Amino acid sequence: MFNKKSDKFSLYLVDFAQHLVQATDHFVHYKVKDPVTLREFANTIKQYETEADNKVHDIIKNLNQAFITPIEREDIMQLTMTLDDIMDGMEQFTALMDIYQILNSDNYIDRFSDNILKCSNEILTAMELIADKKLKKVESHAIMIKDYEQQCDDLYRESLRNLFQSEKDPIVVIQYKEIYETLEDIADACQNVASTLQSIIMKNA
Repeated sequence: MFNKKSDKFSLYLVDFAQHLVQATDHFVHYKVKDPVTLREFANTIKQYETEADNKVHDIIKNLNQAFITPIEREDIMQLTMTLDDIMDGMEQFTALMDIYQILNSDNYIDRFSDNILKCSNEILTAMELIADKKLKKVESHAIMIKDYEQQCDDLYRESLRNLFQSEKDPIVVIQYKEIYETLEDIADACQNVASTLQSIIMKNA
C-alpha cells in the first residue's frame, strides 16, 4: 500500500498540518493589548485560514486527477476537511473577539487554547508518521488528541457553569457562551481528525 518514497498526498497533509501548527501557535501566543492589536490578531488568523482554503483547493484538485492514492480517497478528503474545520474555528473565534471587542482572554480561553495547540502538535506528528510509512505509530497520537478533546469537554461544562453562576449581564453571557462554544467546536474538529486517523489505521492494518 505504501511505497518507500513519501507520496505527494502525505506531503500535502504534512504541509497542511505544519500550517495548522503555525496558525495555532500564533493563536495561542499573540498578545492583544488594545483594539488595534485585536484587529491585527483577527486579520492574521483570517490570513492563515485563507491560505488553508487554498491548500484544500490544491489537494482536491490533485485528488481528482490521481489514479492511485496511498490511502482511500475519502480518508484523504476527510483529513483535509477536518483540518480546515480547525482553521475555520480559529478564524471564527478571533472574529467574535473582534466583533465583541474582548481584549483579554480568561482562564477558560487560555486552557482551551493550550489543549488545541497540543492537539495540533499531535496532528502534525501523526501526519509526519504517515508520510514516513510508520502507520502503526500513529495510534498513540490519535489517542492523545482524544484525551485533549475530552479535557475540553470537561472545560466547556465548567466554563458554562461558572458563566451562568457568576455573570449577571445577559449580553456578556451571550458573548462568552458563543466564544466557549466555538472553542469546543475546534476541539471537536481535532477529535474528528483523530477518529479519521484511527479509521485509516484499521483499514491498513
